[in-house]
Amino acid sequence: MRLFVAVNFPESLREDIWVAGAPLREASLPVRWVPSSALHVTVKFLGQTDRARLDDIQSALHTAARDTRAFPLPVGGFGAFPSVERPRVIWVGCEGVPPLELLQHRLEIAMEKVGFEIEGRPFHPHVTLGRVQRDARPSRLGSLGPLLESVTYGGEAWVGSIELMQSTGGRDGSRYQALHSVSLGEPA
Repeated sequence: MRLFVAVNFPESLREDIWVAGAPLREASLPVRWVPSSALHVTVKFLGQTDRARLDDIQSALHTAARDTRAFPLPVGGFGAFPSVERPRVIWVGCEGVPPLELLQHRLEIAMEKVGFEIEGRPFHPHVTLGRVQRDARPSRLGSLGPLLESVTYGGEAWVGSIELMQSTGGRDGSRYQALHSVSLGEPA
């Protein structure tokens, strides 16, 4: 099973982000776009994981979430990783508010205790909108910078839970399914 931990958004926020990003999708860029129903913030990527580890993972989720209260998460601003000049991922940003940073840190610690390595790079919360096709020619992405500057979005999500998600690859991209949800501030 390919797993990750996410903050999922309500449908209305996902749709607002989707509408704001329409000019990017309409530009015929060599990008595989994420459907609006799948927009989320990955808090911890676990990767390929044996089903037998699910109980430990769920316990770690509860440990990480129990001391974190629900919080607002500002969402806005478009960009690309690693850069606009050499994009691999197109995203809308999330402000690294202290409750999210703390939740992510607690999750790293709890998951390390059940056998997952701590992420070695800084946490940059974002919502992946699309992934540039591997064989895309740089010349086909020349309009990306001006497009990213022209689109705007500013919203806020209320984060009240985290979910253990399963990613299943398919011809039309990955599909995500929530396997377990933990409310923030809930005792383990």
